[in-house]
Amino acid sequence: MTTHRTTRRRALALMALVPLAAALAACGDDGDSGSSGGSGVAEELRLGYFANVTHAAALIGVDQGLFAEELGDTTLSTQVFNAGPDVVEAVFGGALDIAYIGPSPAINAYGQSDGDAVRIISGAASGGAQLVVREGIDSPEDLRGATLATPQLGNTQDVALRTWLTEQGLENSIEGGGDVTISPTPNADTLGLFQEGEFDGAWLPEPWASRLVLEAGAKVLVDERDLWDDGQFVTTNIIVRTEFLEQNPETVDAFLRAHVAAVQLGEDDPDAAKTAVNAGLEAAGSSPLDAEVLDRAWSNLSVTWDPLASTLEESAQHSFDAGTTPELVDIEGIYDLRPLNAVLSDLDLEPVSAGGLGED
Repeated sequence: MTTHRTTRRRALALMALVPLAAALAACGDDGDSGSSGGSGVAEELRLGYFANVTHAAALIGVDQGLFAEELGDTTLSTQVFNAGPDVVEAVFGGALDIAYIGPSPAINAYGQSDGDAVRIISGAASGGAQLVVREGIDSPEDLRGATLATPQLGNTQDVALRTWLTEQGLENSIEGGGDVTISPTPNADTLGLFQEGEFDGAWLPEPWASRLVLEAGAKVLVDERDLWDDGQFVTTNIIVRTEFLEQNPETVDAFLRAHVAAVQLGEDDPDAAKTAVNAGLEAAGSSPLDAEVLDRAWSNLSVTWDPLASTLEESAQHSFDAGTTPELVDIEGIYDLRPLNAVLSDLDLEPVSAGGLGED
């Protein structure tokens, strides 16, 4: 299990990478081995995503060959992550070009690089996150003295849990301690540790929330959809390195065409989409999900290319209030939805809005 002290050191180390990355960029080291040199088409696109159902569009796009087909001669390389902060580290280190990622790490990446390193170019999912707990916990007050898991310090579910606990009057700290102890732990470890009684619950993305409910006897204390207007909130965005976007616009356009096609499959043919998600999970090194787990997970979220920009500003406030960002990030300019809206226009689909937080 990752300790709070170790996790805190990782977070501080990640923050320390930012000025280094900025300095390298200022010196002309773009870290982009796949760059076309400005021709608009990259030799390689390095894509990051999670083996989670909340990243269904990525799993579908890879499994169904949608990305490869649209990218043509551009080589697609993929890497699977556990949580967003690790993705940010890879982006800053020049190892990724595009990534599916939650709102909190995307906001942190934007803020830590003074708005230079990344842009959000699309939404990918809404919903699909729950606080699940053991029997005997029926209210927030029952959580006093409890230990709860999240995927990683500063990731989207970690911020959501800390924000909700604070709103319930339950003290918590990124240093550990308080009324509730939060233990950032990789998703794949949380299930077994919950079954062993090491955790009283966890705030998790799908399919892990469903796995704890159906395989470990947990119950839902909070469905995050209930905390947002109309039950809609951004769970997964797509970010791109700003330099990659500027140098390889045709590659980005091709990627977004494939992403839209993956979302359309998820909307139009859920059964085929779930089959592709399960195959994608297995290819990503995870076990395929039982039908009951996959059906429950799928019912708790929606795939979408809409970034739900109106919810991102609130997510930024949550990150600051939770203490996972040292200052409130000004996210004006974080979106560049022009490539996505061009793709949607070509398909006679409605454009999406940046909500005044960037280009659309």
